[in-house]
Amino acid sequence: MFSAVVIRKKDDGQTVETSQLDDASLPEGDVAVDIRYSTLNYKDGLAITGKSPVVRSFPMVPGIDFAGVVTKSTHADYKKGDRVVLNGWGVGEKHWGGMAQKARVRGEWLIPLAKGLDERQAMAIGTAGYTAALCVDALMAHGRKPSDGEVLVTGATGGVGSIAVALLARAGFAVVGSTGKASEGEYLKQLGAASIIARNELTGPGKPLQKERWAAVVDSVGSHTLANACAQTKYSGTVTACGLAQGMDLPASVAPFILRGVTLIGIDSVMAPKDRRLSAWKRLARDLDPALLNTIAKDVALAEAIPVASSLLDGQIRGRVVVNVNA
Repeated sequence: MFSAVVIRKKDDGQTVETSQLDDASLPEGDVAVDIRYSTLNYKDGLAITGKSPVVRSFPMVPGIDFAGVVTKSTHADYKKGDRVVLNGWGVGEKHWGGMAQKARVRGEWLIPLAKGLDERQAMAIGTAGYTAALCVDALMAHGRKPSDGEVLVTGATGGVGSIAVALLARAGFAVVGSTGKASEGEYLKQLGAASIIARNELTGPGKPLQKERWAAVVDSVGSHTLANACAQTKYSGTVTACGLAQGMDLPASVAPFILRGVTLIGIDSVMAPKDRRLSAWKRLARDLDPALLNTIAKDVALAEAIPVASSLLDGQIRGRVVVNVNA
């Protein structure tokens, strides 16, 4: 038997509780894993609270991330004792996820735990940090460099934003963090932000073209925030979009793209191919100061993930939430 957070469907909604399950209930897969840590992401918050139809089948164990040790494998790439990480692939939505002590998944969804990281550190990073690294990789691949000018990170105190700030600062960029939490300025400066702007400078309707300011942008907010960020991006600048905290809409004009040559790059972390995943995790293991993870992340026990999910969606959580599934 093992412990897991389980979401079950009801006629008038859903129930969420910590339950005891047996190994035979695990879904099909060619690799079994003893999970050491999971993490609470925005999508997990939506799944647990039921505020968005994230879960596609019931019952469901949420958790789009986990890190652990292989206990059994028929997949050629993995053997008993291997330390592995999983991010995305519909886990926690269509296939039982990481908020449990055990998992059984397809081997092609896994990657080896990056050298220099342990399981807890990997989940302090999680999909949010891995997505941030994908954004930074995309900016670099598009030729962005520190001498180009300031880089804007929206939602800077969130999981993606926090790690994006740290990675970009490490790469030498002058990072400007946008946040609605004025009290978190010192936190962002600890991560490497050069300056802070108020979230409300970007959240309202704006002109199609605005004063050029940003050489590049990492946006996890969407809607008017993304539209304004694009409108303020310098000629030939690059914007990466990876989130929708403000909304899925994009009330923007084509003007920044056809008059300033701005490039908007969509960042998908769920189905990203293995080579991009390995590159992102290599950057995280190399460039992210492990000491910062203690600033960015806090730990909760498995059962605590349920109430904390609501706090996450309400914007009350700074940085990352690591779920110790064995606590």
